[in-house]
Amino acid sequence: MSEQPDTLHPLVAAATAHSRFLRRQLDSRPWLAARLAASVDAPLDATALRDFLRAEHVDDSTLKPALRRLRAWIIGHVMVRDLAGLASLTEVTETMTLLADIAVEATVDLHRAALVARHGQPVSADGREQEFIVLGMGKLGGRELNVSSDIDLIFVYPEDGSTAGPKIIDNYEFFTKLGRAVIQALNDLTGDGQVFRVDMRLRPNGDSGPLVASFDMLENYFITQGREWERYAWIKARVMTGIRGAELAAIVRPFIFRKYLDFGAINAMRELHAQIRQEVARKDMANNVKLGPGGIREIEFIAQVFQLIRGGRDKALQIKPTLAVLGLLVERGILSRETGRELAAAYDFLRRVEHRLQYLDDAQTHTLPGNPDDQARLARSMGFTHYEALLEELDDHRAHVGRHFNAVFADPTGKGHDLDTLWSSAGDEALTTAEFTRLGYPDPAAAARRLATLRAGSRYQQMPPSIRSRFDPLIPRVVEAAAPTPDANATFERLLDLLDAISKRGAYLALLQQYPQTLEKVAQIVSASAWAAQFLNRHPILLDEAIDPRILEEELDLGEFHSELARQLDEIEPDMERQMDLMREQHHAQVFRLLTKDIAGHLTVERHADFLSALADIMVDLAVTMCWRKIRNRHRDDPRFAVLAYGKLGGKELGYASDLDIVFVYDDEAPESAELYTRLSQRTNTWLSAQTPAGSLFETDLRLRPNGDSGLMVVSLDAFRQYQLENAWVWEHQALTRARFCAGDRAIGRKFEAIRVEVLRQPRDLAKLRDEVIAMRQRMVDAHPVRAGVFDLKHSRGGLIDVEFIVQYLVLGYAHTHPGLTGNLGNIALLPMAAELGLIPPDAATAVADTYREYRRLQHALRLNNQAPRVDPALVAEGAAAVRDLWAQVLG
Repeated sequence: MSEQPDTLHPLVAAATAHSRFLRRQLDSRPWLAARLAASVDAPLDATALRDFLRAEHVDDSTLKPALRRLRAWIIGHVMVRDLAGLASLTEVTETMTLLADIAVEATVDLHRAALVARHGQPVSADGREQEFIVLGMGKLGGRELNVSSDIDLIFVYPEDGSTAGPKIIDNYEFFTKLGRAVIQALNDLTGDGQVFRVDMRLRPNGDSGPLVASFDMLENYFITQGREWERYAWIKARVMTGIRGAELAAIVRPFIFRKYLDFGAINAMRELHAQIRQEVARKDMANNVKLGPGGIREIEFIAQVFQLIRGGRDKALQIKPTLAVLGLLVERGILSRETGRELAAAYDFLRRVEHRLQYLDDAQTHTLPGNPDDQARLARSMGFTHYEALLEELDDHRAHVGRHFNAVFADPTGKGHDLDTLWSSAGDEALTTAEFTRLGYPDPAAAARRLATLRAGSRYQQMPPSIRSRFDPLIPRVVEAAAPTPDANATFERLLDLLDAISKRGAYLALLQQYPQTLEKVAQIVSASAWAAQFLNRHPILLDEAIDPRILEEELDLGEFHSELARQLDEIEPDMERQMDLMREQHHAQVFRLLTKDIAGHLTVERHADFLSALADIMVDLAVTMCWRKIRNRHRDDPRFAVLAYGKLGGKELGYASDLDIVFVYDDEAPESAELYTRLSQRTNTWLSAQTPAGSLFETDLRLRPNGDSGLMVVSLDAFRQYQLENAWVWEHQALTRARFCAGDRAIGRKFEAIRVEVLRQPRDLAKLRDEVIAMRQRMVDAHPVRAGVFDLKHSRGGLIDVEFIVQYLVLGYAHTHPGLTGNLGNIALLPMAAELGLIPPDAATAVADTYREYRRLQHALRLNNQAPRVDPALVAEGAAAVRDLWAQVLG
């Protein structure tokens, strides 16, 4: 018999009131009370567990009892600390996980040594020693093991071969023997009890499959037979033994995590959960805190479905602990902060209830007790005075979980739609025309014809059933979403074009099916902008951005964005293809977010252009960094190289589809510099402009470099200065007024700015300068004739180019006496500066600056719908006259 309760450590004595199991353990193990008294004041770590086994002098005959004594101590320790309020849920589950890890480690080491003594080391055909890899699955894999849990294991070894003797067997047999020995050591019920029940059913082909699998067997299984529910299970897989886990992860990861956003996982997980719920209902498990409605499993499903959807693109989501995943989902805006808080609180509460149920008798139960004594004991162990109060809080948590679960997994298309008949009757154009008329389409007959053509078309007719089952429910919703937009027919056409573009990608169809509100947002966007519609067609991955409710409110911190993207690029170094795709995806996502705000009227033209220009700077800078790393035999860690921005990028007036006018320079006296920086320039240009599966970043134009197309791709800073001072044309100095450092070495950027100011401040003959500027303007007029009756915002007399030429003339003509004019401030700021200096009349400066701003606004609006920048002359008559008047005053 053990010590009586009045001689026990107070915390141990208190715990016995809540656990018959602990009472029995203390009675049957006289040593346990003292052991607990010595340990319960502090958490245990792996060293303490290993020290315990070391003191037991474990060998083949003592392994089983030693492991069972270890378990008795550990479960008693966590139970006492938990019931006393000293241990968090994380401490309890981590300590139980450590017990499993160390028990498996000790068992594998001992039995492998015995098998090696008999058969020799297992080696591959080329003589490499093979290791036994134990994978922990489920809660063991996530380091979330509960106190009376079984453990889900999978056994893997790298390569086939045979042992090195004395009694030779093949590797498969060797590891099968080892696997069986491990299971028996842990699972056998002896007079000392059991360490863990071992469940091997998650291995390939379950109970009917081989006990162990080689890497090749496992990979082949994933490719040919792996099922959706197994992807869910393998999220939690964790390597417990062996050092070749990275190779195994490379095999497993593509099976679990798709490269694209896998919204089809929602349907698969919904079906799996429906099967679980049917089983729960059949067995009357409503009071099961794990599997019942609003239980632990539903929280795990919420976390893991988003891991399946996004984990392939967001590696941070490939972690295993449920609470950590929920935190990341909140951080990324996928779950609201309130949802994350409620789910985390429910998870903690339900897991603590689960543990107290298991403390009673060390039974693997998750069901609330039926007898009043155990109900009262459970309530007290959770800190409640009576069971009804416990149930009240439990029901609140389960209600929160159920609500959030249904928000994620409810089938929005399951109940059908009022317009389903419209789609199924698409061949009856008279009927569908009448319905489109009722919905307010301006050209109902055209909409009806388009619908009939789609239904009868070969692309639809050849769709596999899995795709058609997602496509069909979307069409009525597309018809409905387009109806209230300003031009319902155009919106309907654009939405159908989008569906056509994604019709082979079930994941995108699943996204729109799962999130009907996204379809409404997309309808608004494509209605407002034909360019946006085409952008979405090219990059349907951006549909995911439309889900985020913060899209209109959240301001991007560009510095943080730069740092985070650089970190992500570092993580996938040296995978150049993936790095290029990642940069494109991130750039497109930010452009789409800006576009959404723009269409909603939340941006001025200046803010929109500033953002796009700053975003381009980041992309160019990261491209230079990535490309330099890939230059062989580079002579320094950081290149003395810079990218100069001209044109719209230089003036921070970038639009959605603007190309980049850039020039490459370097400042490095090393003899190999010219060759290395030429290669860097070529690679950077390719990195920015190449078309990859994720699209392209920018069209680039390098013609503004010294000597244009016939010049070197990159020049030294000294050669650049010499060219600008001695050989450049006046139009090149005009271009220099809008040039700036964009990316690369900031010291070079400062030197470039000094050269730019030096060049712009050269004294010039005003008459000669005026003639040059006027001649250049005439050449542009001749090259871009404008037909009568329209006003081209850029090229017509009195348009954007005239304003730019006026400002450029003022800068080149007067900067030598007024250095402030050399600032890269933009035309809208430089015009009033020139007025303050007395170079132009103040009222003219104000009128032309306002006109320039309005031209850019009109130009931007037209480009959003792929229209040429041409308007009715009457619309801009007053502004154009102001520009022409100022031209006459300045240039004659």
